[in-house]
Amino acid sequence: MGPIEASLRANIEKAFDPEYYELVNESHMHSVPKNSETHFRLLVVSKVFAGKSRIDRSRMVNDLMKPEMTKGLHALSQKTMTPEEWDKVKDTFEMVSPECRGGSKLDNRK
Repeated sequence: MGPIEASLRANIEKAFDPEYYELVNESHMHSVPKNSETHFRLLVVSKVFAGKSRIDRSRMVNDLMKPEMTKGLHALSQKTMTPEEWDKVKDTFEMVSPECRGGSKLDNRK
């Protein structure tokens, strides 16, 4: 785990006191140098999101990530849920990030 991921984890735990979360570094799926910390996927389940719209939840996460954006974080795919929402889907939920379409991969389009 690199410094950006460690910082993200600490900030998520402090801000959201999550019942459950997954943070996955997906940088290897993109056109970046090895061991990069530029692209992450986040699932966070927290009581903090109760009564908040999806947009407000997303803004909360994005505001928390702003400092990391200046350190190289480029993309964050996120899903936010309350514990009640999570209980309904946790056995079937699958979070899949879209395939990379940028960087040098554009050169391979036909």
